[in-house]
Amino acid sequence: MNTLTPKFVFLPHGNIQYSQLHPDKRAWVIENSYKPLFELVEKGGYTIGFEASGQTVVDIANKCPQVMDLLKNLITNGQIEPVGSPFTHLMMSNVDPDIGLATLKHGIDAWEQHTGVRPTTGWNPECGWAGYVPDIYREAGFENLVMDADSFFLSFPEIRQATGLAFDVRGHSNKNQLFRIEEYIKDKPDFMRYLTNPAQSHGLNLIFRSDMMSNFMLWYLMGATEGNRETPISVDEVNEMLGRWKQRAADTGSYIMPYAEDAEYIGTSAYFYVKQFGQARFFEPEPDSVGRFEQLLKLAVAQGYELATPSQVIAASTVQLDAPQIMNIENGCAWHGGTAKAWANTDYSRLLDPVCYSVYLGIKAIAKHLGKDPRNLDGDLQTALRAVTSAYVSDARWPPAPTSPGRFNTDEAIADLRTANDALTQAMKSAGIFEMKSIYSPGLMETQINAVADELKAIKYFGED
Repeated sequence: MNTLTPKFVFLPHGNIQYSQLHPDKRAWVIENSYKPLFELVEKGGYTIGFEASGQTVVDIANKCPQVMDLLKNLITNGQIEPVGSPFTHLMMSNVDPDIGLATLKHGIDAWEQHTGVRPTTGWNPECGWAGYVPDIYREAGFENLVMDADSFFLSFPEIRQATGLAFDVRGHSNKNQLFRIEEYIKDKPDFMRYLTNPAQSHGLNLIFRSDMMSNFMLWYLMGATEGNRETPISVDEVNEMLGRWKQRAADTGSYIMPYAEDAEYIGTSAYFYVKQFGQARFFEPEPDSVGRFEQLLKLAVAQGYELATPSQVIAASTVQLDAPQIMNIENGCAWHGGTAKAWANTDYSRLLDPVCYSVYLGIKAIAKHLGKDPRNLDGDLQTALRAVTSAYVSDARWPPAPTSPGRFNTDEAIADLRTANDALTQAMKSAGIFEMKSIYSPGLMETQINAVADELKAIKYFGED
């Protein structure tokens, strides 16, 4: 048994481009979610990780500079480890790897520009998986990567068979069924150790998060019932869960990561009532969840855990597992027992993705004609690449019927496509090749964007009267 104090990693992550979060309300989320989170960390002397997309970092800095000052101070004091991700919150396994690499670098740059720190730990949005994901994170400059334990465990046939869980691009998730994995592995240390020790593969340090703990804590934060309970999850139940996992961490490793979930659930209801109950309720005030999150931190400390960041866990561990098995995770999986391919199979993605890809092919074609490295663009071509990357944002594609993204989410993606097409027009004019329409036709592409915009406009969106 490990005699060291088990470490406990909280990793809220922020995405200001959230589906159904209207742009006019983004500053409200920063003030009512991120700010109270940072304040309680500062006041309590706690240590956590905080992930944010590059766009989220930029919006915090521009819309609420005092909140950015607070975040910077917590990073400087070592209370928060910045965890990086793509600049645009997109599904990494659903885009060209070169787009993924470019937006990862852009995201790191945003963190450095606004906090002075380049993150070394990376977060993969929705944990969407493809075999090239760890490679591009390493190439972007990350040393550590947060992994989804549930999709990892379900890559083992015996666990898949024992739990009866299956992946389907038409399914939202298996989130509330992932306790079956815990039931199967709880007395199997060869599996449990991946939840309690860092691992290594593809030149990266890996640490695993799981809904076995996160989902339980989310329901506690929301003060909600799961439809088969008369009362919400109690403090005593949380305490029992923490004690159970503390023993497992002591028996098989050195840490657990019990909360790697959306930061927006701290202070707001975020997407909870849409995701869990199909209700058109988005980002309602949930001030009590701030106090409940602080209670989670206090309970962990009272249980004898040491609060730590992902990098601290990795640095302190005396065990680092080899995990070549990550290559057995199915291409297209995601967290919550769901799939990244589900994001590519909604009506919105089926309309937007072909246009995004056509514009991206235009960027590559023009770059090739001009003898430019498509992985090192500047000027108008870089503007076009960043705009089409923004158009790939996951939250203009999710969720599937009968729910939907907000109309404004798809409007933003269309606006990004127009920006990209305009930038390519200017790039061709500047290079004196505007008449060479066989390379790329901005005019014809404009009609394609207009056609898709009209189809998206005609859709009735969830929550609209």
